[in-house]
Amino acid sequence: MQFLKKEHKKFSKSGYSEFILGGDIGATNTHLGIFGVKNKSADLIVSYHFKNKDLSSVYKIINFVLNLIKKDYKIKIENASLGIAGALSPEKDTAKMTNIKWSISKKELKSRTKLKKIILINDFEAIGYAINSLKKSNVSIIKTAGKVQKAPILVIGAGTGLGKVILLYDKNKNSYFPVSSEAGNSDFAAQDNMDFELINFMRQRIKGNISYEDFLSGRGIVNIFNFVRNGKRFKETACTKEINESKIKPELISRYRKIDGTCKETFRIFKKIYAGFARNSALDALPYGGIYIAGGIAPKNKEIFDREFVKMFGQNNKLSHVLNKIPVYLVLNLNVGLIGAGAAGADMLK
Repeated sequence: MQFLKKEHKKFSKSGYSEFILGGDIGATNTHLGIFGVKNKSADLIVSYHFKNKDLSSVYKIINFVLNLIKKDYKIKIENASLGIAGALSPEKDTAKMTNIKWSISKKELKSRTKLKKIILINDFEAIGYAINSLKKSNVSIIKTAGKVQKAPILVIGAGTGLGKVILLYDKNKNSYFPVSSEAGNSDFAAQDNMDFELINFMRQRIKGNISYEDFLSGRGIVNIFNFVRNGKRFKETACTKEINESKIKPELISRYRKIDGTCKETFRIFKKIYAGFARNSALDALPYGGIYIAGGIAPKNKEIFDREFVKMFGQNNKLSHVLNKIPVYLVLNLNVGLIGAGAAGADMLK
């Protein structure tokens, strides 16, 4: 079985009390890592990265990695913590993924792999476990404000889908715990004529409600691009022609966003909607501990989180003074979900 890439570092088995499998299972990519655990702290020592289009199921690659680790490092692993891009059952024993036709259950994992003890969490819940352990080099400041210690923290992020999680402080444990959410699929709130035009454009193409994820995601970028093209404000160019014929449309729209009028307008609208979702989420959570923007799109398009984004984030007739007190950060580490899954496992598998 082929994996996209492998990352590892030197380690001594004697330095850890146990080893666990961590996973960040998204709609486009799956990342599996082996963590060494010591004093409830998880250290990522080996990771494997896969494209889901090359996979038939998650169970086969878990067995593949477990066998590889046993062969290459003489480590037998029976415990796992998996962050999954989808809604979990109330019992957290099954997960139906949102943007890929995969279902994952503890029962199936135990019967089809060598795992015995398993934790399933939402992918953004996993990111929540990693936020406070990120190095300064993994975080960029978008908006400064007086960060309040032990106050709620909010994490949002667009990738294949749109995620959100709130971190609340537990005084008894002296640590934060994440509260998972599916707010990315909440209704998109139109604010001006262009927003209504965008909704009407989408209503001709999909059934049901129009959600924030329909715009703040990889396919959302394509939806906005098609909306801009439909308006015929910009002429067809070599760039737009290439995008129309491509299978990697979001990547190309991003690549040409500084040189092509349609792509530039696409990202202007994308930024506006992103700022609105961040604002609405902030008013919901009052995260004086900070907002962290994660997901696969943001680190690759850092320039959109500029002064204009901050200005749009703070726009509210009654509570702009509240929004001004909330710091905003950009998460640069693309492995944050995998790191968080390991951290959750180290904390909960005991």
